[in-house]
Amino acid sequence: QVQLVESGGGLVQSGGSLRLSCAASGFTFSMYTMSWYRQAPGKERELVASIANVVSITTYADSVKGRFTISRDNAKNTVYLQMNSLKSEDTAVYYCYAKSAWLPDYWGQGTQVTVSS
Repeated sequence: QVQLVESGGGLVQSGGSLRLSCAASGFTFSMYTMSWYRQAPGKERELVASIANVVSITTYADSVKGRFTISRDNAKNTVYLQMNSLKSEDTAVYYCYAKSAWLPDYWGQGTQVTVSS
């Protein structure tokens, strides 16, 4: 059974930090590019950050560059998103996403991040 379980969300004041985790199971984690997406109320889901499976090349949305850091631990089947200097506009549900070019893709159930100003 495939699972992507996000954790670490919550309420934080503007300027604060949170670390999201996504624990994967039921598939070969090391073969997947892992990403974090987010969706704010009334807005489309958007890509926040991605990390490749082999050489861990990372990409970020312009809005989070310099503030967020994505990382992965293949031994623990876990991907992380360190979020610093949080702003009210970072408020959203954050989703973990596993993508492979030739295998099924998977989504987590999401974790709420709320930044109060």
